[in-house]
Amino acid sequence: MNTASNRTRELAGLFRFYRSIKLSVSFVFLCVGAGPILGQETELPSNLDAYQEKAATFGAYLVLPHFERSPEEIEASIQKAIDDATMAMDAIAALPDGKRTFENTIVALENLGSDASVVSSRINIIKETSQDPEVRSAAREAVKRFRNWSVGLDYREDIYEAVKAFAETSPVLEGEDKLLFDEVMRDYRRSGMALPSAERSEVEEMRKRLSSMLTDFRSNISSTREELVFSRAELAGVPATLLEQEGVKTGEDEYTVMPNVTFHFVSVMENCSVEATRRKMKETRYSLAREENAGLLQDIVELRAAIAEKLGYETWADYRIEPKMAKDAETALAFEREFVEGLEPKFKSELAAFRELKVEETGDPNAEIKMWDWRYYANQLKKRRYSVDTEALRVFFPYEQTLRGMFSTYERTFGLKIEEVEAPYRWVDDLTLHMVSDAETGEPLGLVYLDMFPREGKYNHFAQFAFIRGKQDPGGQYRRPTVALLCNFPKALGEEPALLSHSEVETLFHEFGHALHSIMTRAKYQRFSGTSVPRDFVEVPSQLLERWTWSKPVLDTFARDYRDTSKTIPAEVLERMKQAQLATVATHYRRQLGLGMLDLTLHTQVKEGSGKDVIELSNQVFSKVFLPVPADTSFATFFGHLTGYDAGYYGYAWADAIASDLSTVFEESEKGYFDEEAGKRLREEIYAPGGSREIETSIKRFLGRSRSIEPFLQELGIESGNS
Repeated sequence: MNTASNRTRELAGLFRFYRSIKLSVSFVFLCVGAGPILGQETELPSNLDAYQEKAATFGAYLVLPHFERSPEEIEASIQKAIDDATMAMDAIAALPDGKRTFENTIVALENLGSDASVVSSRINIIKETSQDPEVRSAAREAVKRFRNWSVGLDYREDIYEAVKAFAETSPVLEGEDKLLFDEVMRDYRRSGMALPSAERSEVEEMRKRLSSMLTDFRSNISSTREELVFSRAELAGVPATLLEQEGVKTGEDEYTVMPNVTFHFVSVMENCSVEATRRKMKETRYSLAREENAGLLQDIVELRAAIAEKLGYETWADYRIEPKMAKDAETALAFEREFVEGLEPKFKSELAAFRELKVEETGDPNAEIKMWDWRYYANQLKKRRYSVDTEALRVFFPYEQTLRGMFSTYERTFGLKIEEVEAPYRWVDDLTLHMVSDAETGEPLGLVYLDMFPREGKYNHFAQFAFIRGKQDPGGQYRRPTVALLCNFPKALGEEPALLSHSEVETLFHEFGHALHSIMTRAKYQRFSGTSVPRDFVEVPSQLLERWTWSKPVLDTFARDYRDTSKTIPAEVLERMKQAQLATVATHYRRQLGLGMLDLTLHTQVKEGSGKDVIELSNQVFSKVFLPVPADTSFATFFGHLTGYDAGYYGYAWADAIASDLSTVFEESEKGYFDEEAGKRLREEIYAPGGSREIETSIKRFLGRSRSIEPFLQELGIESGNS
């Protein structure tokens, strides 16, 4: 008899009971040990009953997060999460050393961390999505407090001694259990527990300060807002998809655009023929959050260097990269340098082509390509040389139609079923909730919230955030994941649907790829669940899926002119799009490499007393690798990847190289990107394991061979001898 399944069926019965009496409960779903009740009256959706019962037959259960609605609820939830985790740690520490086991020490630590992270992750998402400034502020402080407390967990002497006592039993472990144990021991070393007590305490205090500063840095980026007002003439060439957005037309001949909103910024930079307007947009965006973040970033980078030195690492980059595929800073830097050099001839050629267009358009024979020009002239090159009008292609990509098409594509590729279900609570009216299940067995795999359009105070880029990560519970049940995509796509205009550019379609496929990476997990422990992989691999699964958007058989299933659905993108247009992409690919990657080199340089060269200013150094590096940045600007103060992705931005290009290799499996198949057997193998060998085994093993099992950089170099037209 499956006790876990019976337990879940009992919970499902309670779920229906709560719904029938419309009881105000703490959680909008059932989860044993899920934590405190702090919530609002919510009628739980009946359409989730069947999924919960079905999940139970697979020894699993689903969880929807409770949402705090006030600063008081946020404070209470964080406090209880901290108290519960502290009590659990006290219990672990109190065990006699002679009775220590892998389950009651190592796994118990994993479980208490998982429980606490459910609360902290949820409140972090509230910080990025709430429409109430007071709630966002309270969530910001709660996240800061929780992260400071979390740092202290690494330095509890009694827990460290408990782990050491278990380690001294010379346990014989295998597979994911061994990996968990090894990483716990590695993390204690990396936290400085082997240091003398006084030095260890100093590192702990430094890490707590760093955690608080990082929360402030990220929040300053999310909250920064800048409005620029232009006339219609000053926005010549800018499409209606921006100009007719709500809140943009603010006067008879007055348009207010926001450089902090990525959609606004890119629309102007790619399409506006007025150089002065592009320059103003670029200079403003490159100075966002400068007042709040310039000094803060200097302190962050110097403090990171000091922590790394205390822990015995030469640089913060070496410390951060150690657990990744690259292993050390020099390997990452060498990859970036060689790639920069390999792209140099093509990059110069592309800039020359852009300059020809600028000379022709301006009549100035001495015209030069500036930082605010490249997006515009790259777009003009596509239009003029390759007859590709990215704005004209939007009619093929209405948002809802494209979303359904993406779902259908991923259903076919991975053997899934994706259905919209009723969300019991919406933090914004246009929020949607989707259930992902296995198509063959009907097994529910997890839930995805979609918050897809910009608004004031919301996270201003594109990313997946995890509410609840997959893991096996102590009782043997598997907790299926719940995640959210926070994006900023253009909204619908009046009676017309929201229309996406092809680039935005790539972004949609990419970000939902992260969600699927989380949802399809089979990892036993949260530490290895879904996207919890080495940071320089985390983009691979999603960057691979972008390639589906360049396949005509895939596009033909959904990319249809919404005004006449018999029209698809002609094969010759798609081929020209590919040629146009290749014509500007060096510019794309040199910009990425500039950001990666900027990141690595800051985290290898800046230390307290080095005399190196982070803003000045960032501008120098980026200017050298890409294009000169506008004078007196501070791009790095708005570069959110410097938190979380610090010393890791190189991973985008690194991951692209791996994704290119993985894509050969589909490209060489007669069925192309609809090769269902290859899709099944991709799901089983790359997505499902997450970080539960060595990444090189997962890659080799999918490819049937060791990975190679050759497909990537060939794709870019780079001779392998140059890189």
